[in-house]
Amino acid sequence: FLQVFRGTITDAPNFDATADAEALYNAMKGIGSDKEAILDLVTSRSNAQRQEIIAAYKSSFGKDLIDDLKYELTGKFERLIVSLMRTPAYHDAKEIHDAVKGAGTDERCLIEVLASRNNKQIHDMVAAYRDAYGREIEEDIIMDTSGHFKKMLVVLLQGTRDESGVVDADLVEQDAQDLYAAGEEQWGTDEAKFIMILGNRSMTHLRMVFDAYEKIAETSIEDSIKSELSGDFERLMLAVVQCIRSVPMFFARRLYKSMKGLGTADNTLIRIMICRSEIDMLDIRECFRLRYEKSLYNMIKDDTSGDYKRTLLELCGGDDDDLILLILSFPQLQLRPTVRPAADFDPAADAQALRKAMKGFGTDEDAIIEIIAKRSNAQRQEIRQAFKSLLGRDLMKDLKSELSKNLERLIIGLMLTPAEFDAKMMRKAMEGAGTDEHALIEILVTRSNEEIQAMCAAYENAYKKSLEAAIQSDTSGHFCRILVSLVQGAREVGPADMERANEDAQELADACNADSDDMEMKFMSILCTRSFPHLRKVFQEFVKCSNKDIEQIIKKEMSGDVKNAFYAIVRSVKNQPSYFADRLYKAMKGLGTDDRALIRIMVSRSEIDLFNIRKEFKETHDASLHEFIQGDTSGDYRKTLLVLCGGED
Repeated sequence: FLQVFRGTITDAPNFDATADAEALYNAMKGIGSDKEAILDLVTSRSNAQRQEIIAAYKSSFGKDLIDDLKYELTGKFERLIVSLMRTPAYHDAKEIHDAVKGAGTDERCLIEVLASRNNKQIHDMVAAYRDAYGREIEEDIIMDTSGHFKKMLVVLLQGTRDESGVVDADLVEQDAQDLYAAGEEQWGTDEAKFIMILGNRSMTHLRMVFDAYEKIAETSIEDSIKSELSGDFERLMLAVVQCIRSVPMFFARRLYKSMKGLGTADNTLIRIMICRSEIDMLDIRECFRLRYEKSLYNMIKDDTSGDYKRTLLELCGGDDDDLILLILSFPQLQLRPTVRPAADFDPAADAQALRKAMKGFGTDEDAIIEIIAKRSNAQRQEIRQAFKSLLGRDLMKDLKSELSKNLERLIIGLMLTPAEFDAKMMRKAMEGAGTDEHALIEILVTRSNEEIQAMCAAYENAYKKSLEAAIQSDTSGHFCRILVSLVQGAREVGPADMERANEDAQELADACNADSDDMEMKFMSILCTRSFPHLRKVFQEFVKCSNKDIEQIIKKEMSGDVKNAFYAIVRSVKNQPSYFADRLYKAMKGLGTDDRALIRIMVSRSEIDLFNIRKEFKETHDASLHEFIQGDTSGDYRKTLLVLCGGED
């Protein structure tokens, strides 16, 4: 449901600057002022429209609108309305000027503004500062700060971060190694290296650097910064990292801190609500709701008052405690595959073509890919049969002997029936020393009863042991019980039962106050057995009776594989293509690829909902699945995956 750059304030339709200027003039003339009329008008116009109103006000009445507003209004309400009337660049310039003027310095304001702005916003702010105060912003910051904190602020002030989006894999590895060598690896810290890399590289590049760093250092970049740096410099570098990971989440945290506890940091609250209202306030609200289990709207409502509160709530744009119910009640998407049965299908001709591609010296991989990746699974089974009938050979054995590595795994995966493939993936997840719990969860949570029952039969046929027994010998505790429950393939089917959904939601809410064992058993008894349409209704009712989203309860109250299993169920119930998009992203992000997960999802979803998964991937990660596969794989393996992907979004 997230998209990049989603504001709550947009251009008002049928806009008339002169009429608005007159309305504001009437609201302020005479004794007292009509504050309601002022706030309603100002908060329902975009910043560009407000600038036109200022010009029209001067033309019509020969007066300065901002001066009149300052005269008529008072306190925080005045500060908020007047700030809304400034352009973003002049507003930022004033915030920085106020942060450095006088005796003390508001370092947190400097950090927030300079860590979160893009190059153009920085350049515009520098020009606005020069125009408004007749001074250079850089000089004022240098005079007012010191040490590495000052150096990093000056780097950010240049507005020269790489915004090309191009990523060099070798440089990613080098930067990760350099950051490790500059901090964790040595006694003392090479702060200059941190400043150079975090201050200049592109956001996309740095996200990959952070993933690579975590593998080298076995700790997150945030934890390293906390242990290696200190004071304002540490706070600034953490803010830069948070903004690189997610600007909306950075602001959600800042807003929460501005209101939690006694007293409100009104300057911070005003600054963020104004500067993000036309950019990404909807995304900030979403991050706020996910992180703090409370809507931003309700927190503002509880923490502020009067016309000031009303204006902030207008900028906020809505209550996500209502939105979450709306999201949960969305009907399911129509599922769309990327691989469909081939027209004019001739299994005998395909069998002959495959034999030709593998006969003699060398293998024609292109011919194999062209046939196998462009037939449905049912058609591939006919080809297998025709290959044996016509040529007396086992197609699977021939493919295994001719292909290798990931291409072989992918092509063989496509040739197996879905039940055989799932059984094999379950076996692979449990064989050897470690267990791939994520794979076990992903398969058992997302398959229908029929698919699970067919997989169990295929498993027993192939490995002469029941899948349930294999799970019991490879896992333990509540996690084992969850998997055993799911592997029965006995989930209820059918629509929601309204009365029972209320009862289930209340039982889940009550279980949140029980000890963790009882809570997990209660969650299992409902989440592992009820139908998906019913669970959608349960989650909706759960929000009503607990004022919390079940996803957040699971994240907060549970841990390990149990948490991952329940979380996967909830994500699948809400939006299964989105769950798979997230799994694919995790399989490819950072250095190294989880090829087993990539193959498993691309094979198993290509005839069900891979088109929907592609759409969710693009929306959530601002890059297409096609691009990710292209950048993360190579050769004939990549070629086959891209055929299954079915196109570029």
